[in-house]
Amino acid sequence: MKLLDGLDRMLLVVLTTVAVVMLALSVFINFGNIVGRYVLHAPIEWAEEAMLYLMIGFVFLGGAHVASQGTHIRMDVFVRLLPERVRLVLQLATDVLMVVTGSALAAFATPTVLQLYDFDQRSIAADLPMFLPHAMIPIGLAAMVILTVLRLLSGRWRHVQHDVSH
Repeated sequence: MKLLDGLDRMLLVVLTTVAVVMLALSVFINFGNIVGRYVLHAPIEWAEEAMLYLMIGFVFLGGAHVASQGTHIRMDVFVRLLPERVRLVLQLATDVLMVVTGSALAAFATPTVLQLYDFDQRSIAADLPMFLPHAMIPIGLAAMVILTVLRLLSGRWRHVQHDVSH
């Protein structure tokens, strides 16, 4: 149990740190572009493209934290009215479905990322390798799957709160 929790925390720290760095870079690029555009009258040509790719990265990597906590956005108005045992069964089914779907999507996306790497396809304005933003999708999905599995194995799925205060 402690090994699973330690692995969970370590993976979360790494993913969250990378996501925060990506978000900070996006903010700095945006600030630099604002200064360049409105003060120097010389916008950064690649800024919008780079910020878009960074946003893809921090959304998919940040989604791993949500998966770890089991706090995905849900349409659960009616589920909250059900008995606790039924809610737990539905929570487990949702988590299993997430693991299956996330695994399949990550597996299907990986060959595209590898092709983009092999072709050395680059973005137009920033000249960034296109495999990098595309890789955030299977990496983020795989992280979500791993963290969901770790949550399931540790038994924390039973303690996910579904009350109205959230």
